[in-house]
Amino acid sequence: MSEAAAHLQGVGVHSGVTTRVTLHRVDGAVRFLASGVTLTPHVRHVVDTRGATTLAQDGVRIGMVEHLLAALHVRGIWEGLLIEIDGEELPILDGSAAPWDEALATLDPFPAAPPPRSWRGRIDDGDGRMASLDAGARQLDVSIAFDHPHVGTQRWTGGPEAWADLLKARTFGFARDAEALRAAGFARGASDANAIVFGDDVPPILRFPDEPVRHKALDALGDAYLLGQPFDGRLRVARGGHDLHVRLARHVLDLEGQGVSA
Repeated sequence: MSEAAAHLQGVGVHSGVTTRVTLHRVDGAVRFLASGVTLTPHVRHVVDTRGATTLAQDGVRIGMVEHLLAALHVRGIWEGLLIEIDGEELPILDGSAAPWDEALATLDPFPAAPPPRSWRGRIDDGDGRMASLDAGARQLDVSIAFDHPHVGTQRWTGGPEAWADLLKARTFGFARDAEALRAAGFARGASDANAIVFGDDVPPILRFPDEPVRHKALDALGDAYLLGQPFDGRLRVARGGHDLHVRLARHVLDLEGQGVSA
C-alpha cells in the first residue's frame, strides 16, 4: 500500500460513534475497505437512503458516503484511492465536503477522469419531486422548497467549473424534527458543530445565503458518483433526496442495459 495517506476522524451524524478514516493513494479504482471487505462506490451496492446514502457488501455497511463522493466528483477522482474506515459510518466532520476535499488535495495528483457518459432518464413521483438526466450542456440544476421562513424556495444551477462552490455547504435540518429523528435512531451525533439547525425564531449564521440548496446540490453530485463514471448532459433535481437520486441512477443504468434511449 502507498505511503501517501491522509487521516480524518470524527463522529457519525446518525450513529454518534467516532470513526477514523484513512485515504490511501493506491493504484486501481476508487474503493472502500472496511472489516476486510472491499467495496466500490456504485449504485448496485446501495442498501439504504434514509438520512444518508449507505453502501453494503458481504455484511459490511458504510453509511454517509455522499459528502466524500461529492468531493471526489468535484475533483474528478475516479481512480487511485483506497478509503479505509474502522466503522460503519463516515464522519460528518463539519457537515460539508470541504474537509474531505482538503484531505484529497494533499494526495494529488490523481489519474485523469474518464470521459463523461451520456445517460438519459427521468423519475417523477407525481408530487413535485423529480430527477432527470437530459441532453444539453453539462450542468447541475437543483431546486428545493421547504415550509420554513428561513429556507423556503431556492435554486442553484452551475456547470463543472462552479461545482467547487458547493463543497463548503453544510447539511441542515429543522429543530422541530430533532426529537422524532433521534427516536427513529437518526441524528444521534448531530450538533451545531456539524449541521445547520433551523429553529422557529433567530435564523442560524450561514456560509452562503442559499446554503441549504447548495448542500442539496452537493448531495446530488455525491449520489451521481454512484453511476461509476462522470455524467454528461444536465442533471436536474427538484425537491430531491437520496432516495430519488439513487432511483434515478438505477433507472438510467437499467435503460442503458436494455439499450433504451429515454
